Formats: sequence, structure tokens, C-alpha cells
Amino acid sequence: EVRLVESGGGLVQAGGSLRLSCAASGFSLDDKSIGWFRQAPGKEREGVSCIANRDGRIYYADSVKGRFTISVDNAKNTVYLQMNSLKPEDTAIYYCAADTDGSSWYPIEVLYDFWGQGTQVTVSS
Repeated sequence: EVRLVESGGGLVQAGGSLRLSCAASGFSLDDKSIGWFRQAPGKEREGVSCIANRDGRIYYADSVKGRFTISVDNAKNTVYLQMNSLKPEDTAIYYCAADTDGSSWYPIEVLYDFWGQGTQVTVSS
């Protein structure tokens, strides 16, 4: 069974940090693409960061560049999103998703086959 399980969300003050994890099971991340998306209340889901593990290409949304870092631990089959200098506008449910074709490094949602259940990130001002 293919599963993606996010963890690491929580409540943090503005300026703080969180590290989200996305643990994959049922398939290997070695040649896949993984994206982090988020959805804030009343807003559409947006792509935050993506990595094409096959060749290392990485995408960051302008709103998180310089603050968020995506990384992959292939030995643990886990993708991380390190979030620093968090702002109240980063508050959202964060989802990881896998593109099993492995060709995407851009957050085009229809290309992502499997999704996690999401983890809540709340940044207080």
C-alpha cells in the first residue's frame, strides 16, 4: 500500500521554525518527485516546494524562498521541509504529495499521484 504520512506540524510564534517530515511507504522515493503544498482557510491550495529526486531540481514558491528548505533522506525514504522565519501567513494545512513518474519539479497538482493527510501549521503573531 502506498502511503505518505506527514508530521512535524504545530503551533509556533512568528520568527520560529518547524521541520515537516513526509514518510513514504509502499514505494521508493529514489526516482520520484515530492511536493509540499499548503492550503490556508478560505484559500486555494498552493505549491510551496518540490524536488525531483531523480535529478535534484528544486522549486520554491516566491513567498518561501530563502526561508524554507526541502530535502530528501533516501535511506529513510523521507522528505523534509525545514521552515524558518515563519510568518502568520504561513499558517495552513501542509500536504506532501508524490509524483511517481518522477518528472515533475513544479507544483502542478494533477501530476501528483499520491497525497498525505496533511499536517496543521499555525504561526501566531
